[in-house]
Amino acid sequence: MERRRNRQRMTRLLAAIGVGLMLGGCQESSPITSETQTVEGYTDAQVMLVAVTEKNRYSEVYTDQIWQILVDNEGTTFQDYLLGEIQSFLKEVKLLNLMADEYEIGISSQERERLQELTEDYYGSLTEADQALIRISQEEVYGLYMEYYRACKLVDELTKDVNLEISDSEAKVITVQEIQVSSHGEAQSIHTRAMKEGVDFYALAKMVSEGDEAEKPVGRGERSQEYEDTVFSLAAGEIGPIIREGENYYIVKCISDYDEEATLERKQKLAIQRKNLAFHKIYDSFAAEHSVELGGDIWERISFSEEENSTTTDFFEWFGDYMGQ
Repeated sequence: MERRRNRQRMTRLLAAIGVGLMLGGCQESSPITSETQTVEGYTDAQVMLVAVTEKNRYSEVYTDQIWQILVDNEGTTFQDYLLGEIQSFLKEVKLLNLMADEYEIGISSQERERLQELTEDYYGSLTEADQALIRISQEEVYGLYMEYYRACKLVDELTKDVNLEISDSEAKVITVQEIQVSSHGEAQSIHTRAMKEGVDFYALAKMVSEGDEAEKPVGRGERSQEYEDTVFSLAAGEIGPIIREGENYYIVKCISDYDEEATLERKQKLAIQRKNLAFHKIYDSFAAEHSVELGGDIWERISFSEEENSTTTDFFEWFGDYMGQ
């Protein structure tokens, strides 16, 4: 598997990509194989549901002009790229369910009941235009929600004992204004100007800095040790000495020595990374011994740029609201 994500990352992937198709909802099953067994694949309608959902979500932001934009020098269109992304995602959900079989991850009667309620409500929200394009049954919606939930539950189960407590010191984020130059002599001259009383540091940075951003957040572990030692010792409003980092020189003014909101966000990000690391110690060995391939010709029949009337965008939003994911 090229892409391995925990449940939060999988949800964000699907929120970030959008793919869709224009074809009738054939119900042939797309076969999936592994090295050890053959398992039931996804129906074309299930593939279409995910694809149309994300295509519509993406189109709302970027319009349908995005699909034929080239993303590399090989002639890969954004459409092709996103198709590959969603195919990789569905492979991973299936692989996680195979792994859940080995770890005997079951679904309780209460969970099944909740998933059934979710399915009924989501299915009832589909418009005639949605159904005309996707042609999915309620049973197929339930099956897709079930596999997605079971994949999430596997990750939770295998990482339930991981210590996710991140200290404020480890997650601390500050806000700085930064001037970047490539000449030490120039850095000395600018530093002298910056230290003069009444100088607008931000305006000076916008005028002379070779960097892209004059103001930015900085977290622990993101820059060199020398840079961190200097900027994290500054009080709000204080300008530090010249810092060398690689081939460049930096003059930095601390704007906020503790960004509470950014620190909380980074703390959550670090906790996810820690959970990922713990999960992959188990997952990677399983993935190395199992391969999953999606067959069928639905991927060749998908067209993002053709007009269609379906507007469904909230398949995974419904899941999050009902299942607390």
